[in-house]
Amino acid sequence: MSKGLIDLIAILDLEQLEVNLFRGNSPKTSWQRVFGGQVIGQAMVAACRTVEGRLPHSLHCYFILPGDPQIPIIYQVERLRDGKSYSTRRVTAIQHGNAIFSIMVSFHAEEETAFDHQDKMPDVPPPEKLTAEEVAKQPMFKEMPDFIRRYYESDRPIELRPVELGRYFGQKIDDGRIHVWIRTAAKLPDDPALHMCALAYASDFSLLDAIMARYGRTLFDKRMMPASLDHAMWFHRPFRADEWLLYAQDSPSAQSGRGLTRGSIFKPDGTLVASVAQEGSVRERKT
Repeated sequence: MSKGLIDLIAILDLEQLEVNLFRGNSPKTSWQRVFGGQVIGQAMVAACRTVEGRLPHSLHCYFILPGDPQIPIIYQVERLRDGKSYSTRRVTAIQHGNAIFSIMVSFHAEEETAFDHQDKMPDVPPPEKLTAEEVAKQPMFKEMPDFIRRYYESDRPIELRPVELGRYFGQKIDDGRIHVWIRTAAKLPDDPALHMCALAYASDFSLLDAIMARYGRTLFDKRMMPASLDHAMWFHRPFRADEWLLYAQDSPSAQSGRGLTRGSIFKPDGTLVASVAQEGSVRERKT
């Protein structure tokens, strides 16, 4: 079992303290604040623990305060509705007595429909063409920043294989459309809700990069002060988070220190499984 799987399972395995009250911990990292995907995933787990027989179909959340990775996070679940077709939960993440994050998760009982359509998946190289071995053959690899090299390390909870590597070398992408193949680092148990929570965790990776791509810059630029403000996600069709998924991202607008990004997540066969939207703070440090 890889370290990546152990880390992700540990991150999403909350301790139940009381009815509707859970506690989650952060992994040991050098990060100064809790990764946004972690609180999304953990809050989803807390919500799912209070619903039976239904899976999430959407979530809407706000990042209120930076999370402290040195102390546990308390998740308080409010059971807002249990109807014939839908259930609604609100979860508040708490640290130091303050709300740091709030999420609404809606659950839906599966049903038949006369309407079934989706957008077409972009035509990009498959993940097999973007392995460390394949990328190492490119002349630019020797000058690749360390943070990109770390995308290919096997001990990460989420494997990432970016398609447009040129943007890490200053290449501008005028329409801001970028693509990243993602999957969990190792196989997960056969629990559909867990796969949704894992994908929600992964959905916060690289999303604001679509803003920076228009300017030939990255979020790792030390002049930048990026932060997620809110996040929304819709689950459309079944999938496994431990199998490759294409995360197609773009940014339709940026202004007033904020940028909007969107994402569509596809299975390799072209099936659209989820959609994502996020607004982030994208400020430059004042010199």
